Amino acid sequence: MPLAECLTVLTTTDSADKAEDLARGVIEARLAACAQISAPVTSVYRWRSAIETSEEWQILFKTTAARYDALEAHLKEAHDYETPEIIATPVVRGSAEYLTWIAEETVAP
Repeated sequence: MPLAECLTVLTTTDSADKAEDLARGVIEARLAACAQISAPVTSVYRWRSAIETSEEWQILFKTTAARYDALEAHLKEAHDYETPEIIATPVVRGSAEYLTWIAEETVAP
């Protein structure tokens, strides 16, 4: 049986509480098998013609390509940013056991 195509999906938010809420919502909806929240990072970006600097928490989701559209829709709905960062990166290689676990944990309810 071929392994599912897996992705890591990154988003950011402006507080630890919001990051945990986003992570829990995604996991409860089975849109990702795991969400990792990183300590604050400093983001520097251009927004509406101004250069901004802000403290953000990164959330890295492990999911399948088949669940990406639903995950993106969930993040857009649940996120309070006007234009949230949602970036998917393919998992090129990984242990068969771990990738199988991701696929099993993201089966739509």
